[in-house]
Amino acid sequence: MAAPYLIFGASGAIGTAIAAELAAKGHPVHLAGRDEARLTALSGQLSMPCSRFDALDAESIRQVVAEASQGGELAGLVWAVGSILLKPIGKLTEKDFSDCFSLNVTGAALAVQAALPAMQAGQGSVLLFSSVAARNGFAAHSAIGAAKAGVEGLGLALAAELAPSVRVNVIAPSLSSSFMSAGLTENSALAKALAKLHPLGRLGKADDFAPLARLLLEPQSSSWITGAVIPIDGGRASLHKSG
Repeated sequence: MAAPYLIFGASGAIGTAIAAELAAKGHPVHLAGRDEARLTALSGQLSMPCSRFDALDAESIRQVVAEASQGGELAGLVWAVGSILLKPIGKLTEKDFSDCFSLNVTGAALAVQAALPAMQAGQGSVLLFSSVAARNGFAAHSAIGAAKAGVEGLGLALAAELAPSVRVNVIAPSLSSSFMSAGLTENSALAKALAKLHPLGRLGKADDFAPLARLLLEPQSSSWITGAVIPIDGGRASLHKSG
């Protein structure tokens, strides 16, 4: 049987879409997520194994890697775990910064570290998720912007260190509709206002990320791509409509 792709954050909207995209192309997938109900439902839908984990617990991350690899190979690893912590600097606590960095950066690094032997054996690829906020200044984004910039730094360092056996790339989204962003996107007036900030005139959807994620993971599609940070953001980071 072919080596599986391990999807951390599979119970989130983007992780779910990536898992479904890979499964539709015949790839085995091991699902890992925090929300047990959504994870179990997806596991049944895709007929793929799953593991519940805590992204802030190093041993939990290592256990999932062991369950997915079974001492063999991994075809790829996705860290689709993140947070949307929006607070002005005056209200951020030390724990806010610590948890944000641990969830987005440290967890990803520990997952790659644990999976490295299996990834090297399988000539696998890593996909991380940054944010448009990593390179663009937005108010109330001090914690999450700093953490996502850390994700990009981690991705570039890993891409250099692990070449040529393991490729590492990063996708940088703008705001998309998801379970995590529901507090913003379920307010129709706010969602419309945020959508207008994007030159393409709408917020992202989970399915906007899955096809490119698959291409970056599959060696036949992207064997000469590593160290890339690719925006999927409706044009928000680089385009500014006049008038």
